[in-house]
Amino acid sequence: MTEIIRVQNVPGAAETVGAIIATSFHTQEISAWMIPSEDDRRRVMPPFFSMVTESALVHGEVHATADMSAVAVWFHKGTEPLPEIPDRDARVEAIAGPHTERIGQMGEEMDRRHPHAPHHYLAFLAVLPGHQRRKTGTRLLEGYHRGLDEAGVPAYLEASSTDSRRLYLRHGYQDLGDPILMPGGPPMFPMWRPPNP
Repeated sequence: MTEIIRVQNVPGAAETVGAIIATSFHTQEISAWMIPSEDDRRRVMPPFFSMVTESALVHGEVHATADMSAVAVWFHKGTEPLPEIPDRDARVEAIAGPHTERIGQMGEEMDRRHPHAPHHYLAFLAVLPGHQRRKTGTRLLEGYHRGLDEAGVPAYLEASSTDSRRLYLRHGYQDLGDPILMPGGPPMFPMWRPPNP
């Protein structure tokens, strides 16, 4: 059983993690809604997820299995909003081109629904194809949740499918309001996990 490590903010780390997320999320319905063309998805998603991971390495934590088959990208959210990614809009436009509008729409809706109370935000939990259904995601969650419970800190996420929602329900998350619905897109499920004393 591979150990869980904390990814260090070193050159190339964000790109490695971004590629894992992009590969893991390639066939998800929400990914296909954001970027319908498979070829465009292969081109756009790795640098997009790398950009978000860069920010998490500064404003949160990134954990992974030692074999880099799975990653969890967390942000530490206090009472103030998280700092904006420098030049975010210009970078997304350069990365995504014609897909920028849908990525922006989804980001705005997720921001609108994001809770304001201090918490840790699970932006991505990604397991590479071929490594799924081996409880790898569960191990990443359980280790992190132990620390949150000891500190009395809640967690928040948006489940991107009914399958992932079921996983998070098993780990103590609860639905937080109605699903997020993008025009013509699949539902995403905002979920909140109170600390377990």
